[in-house]
Amino acid sequence: MDGLVIRAIGLTGGIGSGKSTVARLLVDCGAHLVDTDVIARGLTAPGGAAMPALAAAFGPAAVAADGALDREHMRRLVFADAGAKARLEAILHPLIGQQARAQAETAQGRTVVFDVPLLTESSHWRARVQRVLVIDCSEATQIERVAQRPGWTEQAARAVIAQQAPRAARRAIADAVIHNEGLQMPQLADAVRTLWSWWCARG
Repeated sequence: MDGLVIRAIGLTGGIGSGKSTVARLLVDCGAHLVDTDVIARGLTAPGGAAMPALAAAFGPAAVAADGALDREHMRRLVFADAGAKARLEAILHPLIGQQARAQAETAQGRTVVFDVPLLTESSHWRARVQRVLVIDCSEATQIERVAQRPGWTEQAARAVIAQQAPRAARRAIADAVIHNEGLQMPQLADAVRTLWSWWCARG
């Protein structure tokens, strides 16, 4: 190591890469996890802090019967309309950032892992971390994994992948890459623990 005390790691990867599994493994190593997807779901749940602004921006069609954001409706909308995507992000991203900062402040000295799907696209997030960890696999593997999820199809998986940063762009910002291709859970866990020891363990 170069002597840098690692207090914040940015974790990212494409849909279906296994990023969420790696996040749980990092927590097992002692990390304090700040999951921006979880924060976003809370903001867009019934009564969520973002819902009034989202309803005003996108109309009643964007709100499901239970008062949450209709995620399927919004997914179709932002895929078809870049302007809609920009408006959605303008509402959500500042709120996500506020809650992420608040959660990070409770780390009590532990290394914080920011799980950020859009980290590659955001210089703001990259500036907040000392290391970036990218979880990578082939596009074919991504599609296979996502298509097995309830409510997903191969077409939907391809559409999401097309909207995300290219694999090469993610790898280009990485301080480390875990290639989660054909790994069994023990092998993936070993890779995560090895990296954690290299970056963060103290003894």
